[in-house]
Amino acid sequence: MNARISYLSARTLWTLLVIAGLVLACGSAAAASLDVAAIGKAAGTKATLQSDGVVKIGWSRSDVPVTVDGMRLPPAAGLGSWAAFAPMGNQAMVMGDTVVFQDEVDAAMDAAFAHGLHVTALHNHFFYDQPKVYFMHIEGEDSATALASDVKAVWDAIKAVRAARPQPADGFGGPMPTPGKIDTQMLTKIVGHPAEANNGSPKITIGTTGRMHDQSIGASMGLTTWAAFSGSDQLAAMDGDFIMRADEVQPVLRALRKAGIHIVALHNHMIGTQPDFYFTHFWGKGKAADLARGFRAALEAQAAVAKP
Repeated sequence: MNARISYLSARTLWTLLVIAGLVLACGSAAAASLDVAAIGKAAGTKATLQSDGVVKIGWSRSDVPVTVDGMRLPPAAGLGSWAAFAPMGNQAMVMGDTVVFQDEVDAAMDAAFAHGLHVTALHNHFFYDQPKVYFMHIEGEDSATALASDVKAVWDAIKAVRAARPQPADGFGGPMPTPGKIDTQMLTKIVGHPAEANNGSPKITIGTTGRMHDQSIGASMGLTTWAAFSGSDQLAAMDGDFIMRADEVQPVLRALRKAGIHIVALHNHMIGTQPDFYFTHFWGKGKAADLARGFRAALEAQAAVAKP
């Protein structure tokens, strides 16, 4: 009897090991099943398989000459957009870095949002670059071919800007605000937070709290969202900074862009905070009331995110 039990136990163990091996083999096969040719076709460019199973595409920005510190920078020295696709269960994930000139950011970001991609950073890599070069990082999850098509849409949006105007613009365009009076009470009523006059430039500041190095920190240590207004009620400029938790970033960016407000940076200010905080800087021009409504819309989008 004991011998039979031992035999059955060994047989059961062997069966389980075989099943586990088959599952792992199937998983490995699925993980290695990204179709390089299909990704390249969907992206409209050559795709290459990396040694770790990741598939990459690239676009060298040779269309606009760039100098850094007075030196002509070869595109291969840091002016390349790329996207990398990795298997993720039955789907895939994409991460990428997109070279953008200042007048391409709106179009690139809007295209990313329209195709379900996340924008995870917007920053510079150089000093003294002419024209100014920025880098927009993206991320997404879907089928590999859908993601490749999404990235293509972002790159096509950038190409459309350059087709319409070969050289990057030196401003957003439109009339320039001039010094005047802005109704702080109106701003307070619209936004729902007090606007304080500051030498003719009303400013709204909203603080939050967090922890860093086991120390409680708050607004005075830089944990603030703020918006400052210059010009007049009829034509104003608004610049500011938005503090966000990770899950609030996309809703805030989308709300700002929907209001026609330009995103000019997305990055972190600190390392080691609990929770992690991210900051987006923004700029807009228009009627002061309209700008305030756009700012409030972003605050409402942030507040709508479910809190843990």
